Amino acid sequence: MRIDYDAEYFNPEHVLECGQIFRFYPFGKGYMVLSADKACHVYVDGAKTVAECDDPDYFYEFFDLARDYSEIVKRAKSHNIPLLTRSAEAYKGLRLLNQNKEEMLYSFIISQNNNIPRIKGIISRICEGLGEKREFMGETYFTFPTSEKLAGAGKEFFKAAGCGYRDSFLAETSARVLKEGITHLENLPADELKKQLLTYKGVGAKVADCVALFGFGKRGSFPVDTWIEQVYKEDFHGALTDRAKITEYFCQTFGEDSGYIQQYLFYGKRQNL
Repeated sequence: MRIDYDAEYFNPEHVLECGQIFRFYPFGKGYMVLSADKACHVYVDGAKTVAECDDPDYFYEFFDLARDYSEIVKRAKSHNIPLLTRSAEAYKGLRLLNQNKEEMLYSFIISQNNNIPRIKGIISRICEGLGEKREFMGETYFTFPTSEKLAGAGKEFFKAAGCGYRDSFLAETSARVLKEGITHLENLPADELKKQLLTYKGVGAKVADCVALFGFGKRGSFPVDTWIEQVYKEDFHGALTDRAKITEYFCQTFGEDSGYIQQYLFYGKRQNL
């Protein structure tokens, strides 16, 4: 099954390389994308972006294809902030993903104080060790493990997978999710969701904002890391040093567009646009 979409507002490279997802790799004409227990081959073909996938309904929602990003790009550029204007124009094909909530919780716990190649390696080893083996388009892949599998793995498994000090975070949080589930978090307002996410072992403010944004679809979230601190100082000439206050500043400035604008700014800065 395949999905065809206007490539101007759906660029696989910009969607996948901007730090919001870790389970993808170059494949065929573009990329193989893995999410939960599903797989998708996504690539540009002329004026169209094509997604060949095992579950088109899932990936239509995953890539947020019901949303008109041309309006988001216009609103971003209307702020007349040079870096934001350049980035929104250059990366108008960037879309925010709607990812599996549990996968995001564990993935961003792994991401803290870490770099993307290492994060991808750790997650890949965890999937190979605990996920189910599947095949798609001749490729073997492993599903993201359930909380039951993660909780039963033990701290030593996570240490052997390269998680370092995060081993206890994953062991404790997966045990809690197995016991409680996370469906009770789904309909919470953004502020209450963040407050609840912060009660999970290994979840700090930035991780909570990332999980809220990329897992729970809270588009008013604005994760702040070292790149965004740099943006704040250099491009917004800000004087605040407390990350919580910087987050509050950006959320007040950009409101419900905060998550989209965060990604334009983050990716633009990383790409030295």
